[in-house]
Amino acid sequence: MSDAMVSRLTTTRRSLHAVVEGLLAGPQYRATGTIRLAVRPGGFATSRAYGDLSVVAVDGADLLVARGGHRLRLPLAGTCGDLAAAAGLHVDRLDDVYRDSVRPEPSTRIDVDPGAAATLAAAWSLGDRALRAFGTDVTRGAVPDPVLWPEHFDVAVTVDGTDFGVSPGDSAIPEPYAYISTAAPHSGAFWNEPFGAARPLTDLPDLRAVVEFYRTGHALAGRPR
Repeated sequence: MSDAMVSRLTTTRRSLHAVVEGLLAGPQYRATGTIRLAVRPGGFATSRAYGDLSVVAVDGADLLVARGGHRLRLPLAGTCGDLAAAAGLHVDRLDDVYRDSVRPEPSTRIDVDPGAAATLAAAWSLGDRALRAFGTDVTRGAVPDPVLWPEHFDVAVTVDGTDFGVSPGDSAIPEPYAYISTAAPHSGAFWNEPFGAARPLTDLPDLRAVVEFYRTGHALAGRPR
């Protein structure tokens, strides 16, 4: 992945992270008590209706707001405060809920590249589908719904005490990656991160590859260390 693409992904990811916490998860939490969000085509959305809002979602480089039978689409640009005012929302923060809050302010700038947003949305979508397929395979029963968590901006499930997910990237790995996070450290070539294992999605290009990564990690995590 080129440096220019990584730069666009990083800028877009940081902007979307401010939006996801400040305009989706924060207000939803104050109204409903949950920060859980959901992956949807083109991006992500609130998981609970509240007040007169049916859903608040990010679709590509736009914010969608469904309220009282009306749908509003706004470009993700300007500041969090501008966007919130145009959408009839307010900017909230979750620094009282988790430590790694991005602490969006009304003055926080929003800079979203449509191509980078599409790449991130595709990563979350692939992760959501892979987690559902993997969950069905290993649980042979009720499959936990993947959750988009605003803290680390990842879509994830927990199976047998191990976390499986897809991250849009972070300061350590600046591109979308699949990961497995274990409660205790493991040794061996598969486990290449302090928290467990991670692979860039450029190395796992399709659903089958991501599911196989999860299956391998699940099997290895269950073995004696």
